[in-house]
Amino acid sequence: MEKFTCLKSTAIPLASENIDTDQIIPARFLKATDKLGFGEQVFKDWRYLKDGSLNEKFILNNPLYSGSILVAGDNFGCGSSREHAAWALIGYGFKVVISSFFADIFKGNALNNGLLPIQVTPKYLKALLTEVTENPNTLLTVDLKNQSLESPVGMIRFDIDAYKKTCLLNGYDDIDYLMSKKNKINAFEALANTI
Repeated sequence: MEKFTCLKSTAIPLASENIDTDQIIPARFLKATDKLGFGEQVFKDWRYLKDGSLNEKFILNNPLYSGSILVAGDNFGCGSSREHAAWALIGYGFKVVISSFFADIFKGNALNNGLLPIQVTPKYLKALLTEVTENPNTLLTVDLKNQSLESPVGMIRFDIDAYKKTCLLNGYDDIDYLMSKKNKINAFEALANTI
């Protein structure tokens, strides 16, 4: 995974609530077990009309908005436990998703794949969605080391599991983290064999 330390980016506002994983990546695209190509399918049924043409009303198709931060409505990532939802968001180019609530399984899948979910209060989210919608060039700053999110609506601190924070800062998945402890593991085994 890519290391995550500090990110300064514009954001895409997606104010819909209860966005489930089937809306993020429809089930018909889950046949692949490789992470490549999922970004092209993110929000497929919202990005395109039934005839295959671009849905110009959908926010990801609006050229005014861009960036690697998605500001979403409440209860993001609910529904099925598909890890592919995180793959699709990352494949599209998102590094951070901000919401006032995340489904637990989605949150875990996101963190395991290098996507940072930041949970904020409903009041902060509402103000941030308004700011980003009205001012597409608004810059947000996410500082993982200090666990802070800074925007024109204020600076807040966010919570993150200490282990997952370490993994993101170092670009580790779970195996990489274990491998980073190889010398300590070997020393422990050597000591255990002498007892």
